[in-house]
Amino acid sequence: MTNWNVLYDCLRAAAPELELRRDEPMNRHTSFKVGGPAALMALPCSEGEAKAVVKTANELGIQPFFLGNGSNLLVSDRGTDRFVVKLSGRLEWGDVREVNRELVNWGGGSLSRLAAAALDRGLSGLEFAQGIPGSVGGGVYMNAGAYGGEIRQVVSSVTALDVDGTVRDFTAQECGFGYRKSVFSENRMLILKVRFALTQGDRAEIKAKMDDFAARRREKQPLEYPSAGSTFKRPAPVDGQPVYAANLIQQCGLKGLTVGGAQVSEKHAGFVINRGGAACDDIVKLMAQVRERVFQETGITLEPEVRYLGREGEGWNF
Repeated sequence: MTNWNVLYDCLRAAAPELELRRDEPMNRHTSFKVGGPAALMALPCSEGEAKAVVKTANELGIQPFFLGNGSNLLVSDRGTDRFVVKLSGRLEWGDVREVNRELVNWGGGSLSRLAAAALDRGLSGLEFAQGIPGSVGGGVYMNAGAYGGEIRQVVSSVTALDVDGTVRDFTAQECGFGYRKSVFSENRMLILKVRFALTQGDRAEIKAKMDDFAARRREKQPLEYPSAGSTFKRPAPVDGQPVYAANLIQQCGLKGLTVGGAQVSEKHAGFVINRGGAACDDIVKLMAQVRERVFQETGITLEPEVRYLGREGEGWNF
């Protein structure tokens, strides 16, 4: 069992200005707006603080949980006994740097704001990221994508912290990008900063493309409710044909299915939403029902795109 007082004191000694929060409610840090308290959360706002946090935890034999914007995360109602590390939005060097048509951003920065910064500079390549609610680091971690675009298409290099606090640089080829995964998600690394290789474009054309994506999101997605976006991953093709989770869920007549305050969106079957007052348990039970019905009727097993964070021994109940 973690001695939280020892960890707290060691972190305070290693980084005196580091922001630390005890029993931090995780519903403040997830787009689902659910989740009990994290025993301890650190919010480093510089590379030096981040190195001190990871190195200290490693020396004490503690495995941190690296949190982005919580836009792809479901946290137990009972909270978590994990040490949570979230890069602070208080950047050590402004929001975005531009170097020879490449944008460099702190891992804790907003992906949507980065896309807006690219627009301001007339740089093309990040239009698809407009409206994605995750952090830059989180987007790289899971190779976020939308409307035919993916993070791997524009990343030039990544600087990350290994589990022992060692700073490592990765080329785009070394990032191991795949569908909703990367070398960082498979090796528990904290992404510090990312360099994006973009192309010079026409600002009006870039804006028109971003406006089109935004309009499509508003029309098709339940943006008025808390959610984690697409709840399930895209299944493997069947007989060479693409298969989409939302289509399977809709075909099984599950739109509007409700458990407590959680519901399969009537607007987009791929979204499980918090209609108000939903508990984590409501969402998990609803996801389990959806998976069971889809498997019974189609033989296809849906895999969660959303990650789960709970107490020791807790996990998906399916």
